[in-house]
Formats: sequence, structure tokens, C-alpha cells
Amino acid sequence: MKKAALRVVIVALMSTDVVAQEENWAVIREKTHARLGEIASSTRGATGFVVLDLTSGERFGSNDDFVFPQGSAIKIPILMEVYKQEGEGRFRLTDKLEVSSTHQVGGSGVLKELGDSTSELAIRDLAVLMVLVSDNTATNILIDLVGMENVNRTMQSLGLEKTRLRRRMIDQAASLRGDENTSTPAEAARIMEMLYEGEFLGRNESDEILSILRKRKRGGVNSVLPGNIPVPFKPGGIAGVSTEWAIVELPERPYIVVVMENFGLDDEASELIAQISRTAYEYFNRIGRATRYGTYVNRPRP
Repeated sequence: MKKAALRVVIVALMSTDVVAQEENWAVIREKTHARLGEIASSTRGATGFVVLDLTSGERFGSNDDFVFPQGSAIKIPILMEVYKQEGEGRFRLTDKLEVSSTHQVGGSGVLKELGDSTSELAIRDLAVLMVLVSDNTATNILIDLVGMENVNRTMQSLGLEKTRLRRRMIDQAASLRGDENTSTPAEAARIMEMLYEGEFLGRNESDEILSILRKRKRGGVNSVLPGNIPVPFKPGGIAGVSTEWAIVELPERPYIVVVMENFGLDDEASELIAQISRTAYEYFNRIGRATRYGTYVNRPRP
């Protein structure tokens, strides 16, 4: 057989082999999609989720355009607005703000325990407290600093129509009026993707935001992952509502997990988020480690 003809045969055989392996991979994708759907359907609440492959753009999802209350997950857009306005020169992150009774509220955090107007904290320190311990008083200070309307204007400019900040933290009267802080799984996933890709403001600013979100805290997504995997994330919870926006920085195959539930009962949401996270990790860990033949190989670290 001539060399040219032989090359054609080899390429044809290789192409057939690759297609066959893609079919095998498709089986795993379909099983993962089915399993995620089963988990989402297992609770008595309304559930939406997105799992997004940051390498290929492949996504799994259900009810991803449904609007859900956000609890403390809305603090991510607030954090983004802080960095946006700092970049515009409106203030410096080292500027200090007073902690006063006009901002102090109950719920999570430590600043509620301080005296009225006896302490000042740098803006970045307030941002860290807002994320790390979900401090509601720190959040209210930052909301008043940047303005709700500016947070929403920025979300609108990013093409996010349903991610809205409508009230301060622990404002029951506003909640009763229906002034709820909202987003969707799809929009939350897009926000996390923009931060991961450095598309919000720029690479340096996105990295600064991620560095705060990456600080170690308890959540449903990271509760089932190996402890050495960084997870920039923010959970949120109010009565009947559980949310979590996360990036799992798996070296071989990073991905996003966003889960939202409302009308929840008992503690079902905690198990829901953990099971979705476990299923997503099992999938991405396998395809990240595997060759195209589905064998697992330990790859050298750079």
C-alpha cells in the first residue's frame, strides 16, 4: 500500500476511534445529567441549579432562569460594586468608615456587638467581614456607601436583568413589602464566570474579589470536596431559602456550581447542595484525570 493511502487509512481509523470515545464520554455526561436532575427533584422545595464546565462551556442545569431570593449570596454583587467604585476613584479601600447603630442589625456577623460609633474599619476589612462571616452590619455599611441603585445599574450593564438588590440586610418590613434581593442560577453562574475569566473590570480586580471569596468558610459545596481544592464562594440562607454560588478550582477541570431553593422544608437544602456538589466533582474529577480512552493517569504538576 502506498504511503499516502496508508496515511488516509490511519487518519480514518483514528477519527473513528475518537468518535467512539466521544460516545463513551456522552454516556457519562447523560448519567451525570440524570443524577443531577434526580437530586434536584428529591426535595419538597422549588430548586434551580447550574453546573458549568469552565474548560469547555458545557453546562448542566434545571430551572436556571427561575428567580429566587438570595439571602447573603447577594453580597457578591455588593462586593463587585465596591471594587468598581474604588476603581473609579470614589474612595480607597483603606478609607475607614464608622460602625454605628444606624447600620447594626442582627443575624450573622460580629459588628452588631460593637458600641455605637466607637469603632472604624477600612472598607476592605468591611468587605472581608461581609463575605467571611457574612456580617450583616458590615454589609449595610457597604450598601449605604455604594448605593443600591448603583449595584443594580452595574448588574443591568452586565446584561443581568434579574439580579437585584432591593433591601438592606435584616429588613423585615422591606421583606413583607416584597422588596427581596433576587437572582437566577443562570445569572449567578454568569457572574462567577466573569470573575473567573477576569471579565469584570479586569484581571487584577476580578482576582481581588476572588481572593476574598476564596477565604475558607463553611458551605454545602466545599463540604464534600477535598480540603486542598480552593473554592471561591458565598452561601446564603433565610427562612425557606438556601443559595450558594461557587467556583470549584479543580486544577484539571475547574467548574461552577450554583444552587438555589425556596419554599424549602426542614434541612433538605443542605443535603441538596452537598449532593449536587458531590456529583459534579465526581464527573469533573473523572474527565479531568482521564485520557481520551477513559483511563486515569496522574498528571505531573507544573
